[in-house]
Amino acid sequence: MAARAGGPVVRAVLVVVAIVWMFPVVGLLVASLRPEAGNARSGWWTVVTAPAQLTLDNYAALMADRAVLGSLWNTVLIAVPSTVLVVVIGAFAAYALAWIEFPGRDVMVLAVVALLVVPVQVALVPVAKLLGAVGLYGSIPGVVAFHVAFGLPFAVFLLRNSFVGIPRDLLEAARLDGGRELRIFWRLVLPISRPAVAALATFQFLWVWNDLLVALVFADESSAPITVALRSQLRQFGSNVDVLASGAFLSMIVPLAVFFAFQRAFVQGVLAGSTR
Repeated sequence: MAARAGGPVVRAVLVVVAIVWMFPVVGLLVASLRPEAGNARSGWWTVVTAPAQLTLDNYAALMADRAVLGSLWNTVLIAVPSTVLVVVIGAFAAYALAWIEFPGRDVMVLAVVALLVVPVQVALVPVAKLLGAVGLYGSIPGVVAFHVAFGLPFAVFLLRNSFVGIPRDLLEAARLDGGRELRIFWRLVLPISRPAVAALATFQFLWVWNDLLVALVFADESSAPITVALRSQLRQFGSNVDVLASGAFLSMIVPLAVFFAFQRAFVQGVLAGSTR
């Protein structure tokens, strides 16, 4: 009885939470579709009684701004390689730490766990000096290198926990059939752990796409992502809500699309191993 009564209540609470969460998103979308004078004169909710004020002029002006388009393309050039490299390198390292016996493996696992608690702010100055010494400071590869370095501990931790849940007998049978480690990893381990890989890719992509701190420190004007471009707009102009709203929504729509596209695999990957 308690379970039956709890089902509708839980669903109702989740619906309310979803509606509350969507309110800022709807407000941002409406503000991005209103002219500057309308945003300065009244709140976005007035569109309910006056929908004729909605226009695409803000997005047309944004698409004509080469600086904004360049920063959006820089975001893609930073987020995609950072995600792919973290997933690929993390998967190989996690498989080695999970199923390959070698001296010092347990110590390396503890080191990976220890690196999870290292805050990003601690490494900003030392890494900036290192990237400056090798000529990567202020460039897109430098920003990508930082994101990859700080994304790998979590990647290895998450994927290793998924890989160790695979039955040992399954891997031993594959080895007895003549399968090499690389083939076992590619044809057996990765397909089984697809939800965890999708969850990691989603986590990493969202973190890098929405990053501001690392980009402010390591990217110059020519390699700055959309978050830095929006921040500079806020610093230069105090009331250009139309530009900021349209740019922010354009920046937000990509990670939202990625999350909803991989939502099922994301939830499965996050919950993997929780019932074991």
